[in-house]
Amino acid sequence: MSTASRLPGIVTTDHYFQVPLDHHAADGEQIEVYGREVVASGREHDDLPWLLFLQGGPGGKAGRPLGRDTWLERALDDYRVLLLDQRGTGRSTPANRQTLARRGGPHQQADYLALFRADSIVRDAELIRRRLLGDEGRWSLLGQSFGGFCTLTYLSLAPEGLREAFVTGGLAGLRSSADDVYRAAYPRVARKNAAHYARYPHDVAAVRRIASHLVKAPARLPDGGLLTVQAFQGLGMLLGSGTGSHSLHYLLEEAWVEGVHGPELSDTFLAGVQAQLSFAQGPLYAVLHESIYGQRSVEPAATAWAAERVRKEFPEFDAEQALESDRPVLFTGEMIYPWLFETDPALQPLRDTAQLLAERADWPDLYEPERLAANEVPVVAAVYHDDMYVDTDDSLETARAVKGLRTWVTNEWEHDGLRVSGGAVLDRLIKMARGEL
Repeated sequence: MSTASRLPGIVTTDHYFQVPLDHHAADGEQIEVYGREVVASGREHDDLPWLLFLQGGPGGKAGRPLGRDTWLERALDDYRVLLLDQRGTGRSTPANRQTLARRGGPHQQADYLALFRADSIVRDAELIRRRLLGDEGRWSLLGQSFGGFCTLTYLSLAPEGLREAFVTGGLAGLRSSADDVYRAAYPRVARKNAAHYARYPHDVAAVRRIASHLVKAPARLPDGGLLTVQAFQGLGMLLGSGTGSHSLHYLLEEAWVEGVHGPELSDTFLAGVQAQLSFAQGPLYAVLHESIYGQRSVEPAATAWAAERVRKEFPEFDAEQALESDRPVLFTGEMIYPWLFETDPALQPLRDTAQLLAERADWPDLYEPERLAANEVPVVAAVYHDDMYVDTDDSLETARAVKGLRTWVTNEWEHDGLRVSGGAVLDRLIKMARGEL
């Protein structure tokens, strides 16, 4: 049953779809996928083209609109939008430590989650398209970050369902293994660190002080999680967004208070750190992250905690070595490490499941280069220069491999440009798709 709501400038309608857990066994177990239809107020009954939005992640639910805000400001001029909670997220059948326990042990959980990659998300979307638009209906697609990865999978598996595609910060390397991804990522993250410390030079000493304290005495976060120096370095995730460097600086400003026994990390700081580092609201991001790069034709072996292995090639990220010298302590970025499943209470019950997924080999391919080379769907992409999360060289190589794909390379925005640009990023892509630019 669909439920409609009115917010400032928009009307939203809830949709629930039953889809196969395994699309290769369509008559087997079913799960639910939720989508929120959004249309401009007063246009509910207009015959508008549909725009499917695929959120970043993996394991990210679609944004919750407060009205005609962020990129919806531009999209709703032309489209009826479907914000999809990808399988396992948001109001779709959830996958987290609470629900996965019902499926059995780690082996059963890992087999279940192996069906939550981009290929399954695309097949979900195709079933939903046919139910909303009919077999012959086509919709437009907007993929942000991991949603862009899914867009490439869509163009590989079911381009007949698309009339056009927009990608923001999400052109994956078609032939990049997990090792390749992280080997390229660490230098980008180091550059973001350098830019942060150039902007806030006093943070060098502030970070060293906190790191030195955590080496000697890891702190407890409000949820019971353990803040080690390696976990503290994970705050570097902030450095890939437009305002993240500033947010990190302001968090560091309030790190210390004078307690009964002298200086100690403040509750304000620890609560802020927890808000950034906890995976309670998105555990699939941690559990599935490296598997999104698994493709048997690229690397048939397991991903095997690639970020952790490759990190050893970049000793500048070793906090304890930095503290023994006069070097800045570097933050890390979009890396998932096995010890996260020891320190984060939301992930601890999924430790063995994550290990099994890390050991899993022979992942099915997600992209079909030959089909992409013959692509007929109009595709435009914003490529953010020196994007911390997605390698620019990989993105441009992929752009050359997809027939007809046009890119806009910019350093005006960071990875979150779609969300924070007030519709400007999407507006430019729409104009490019229409031949106006």
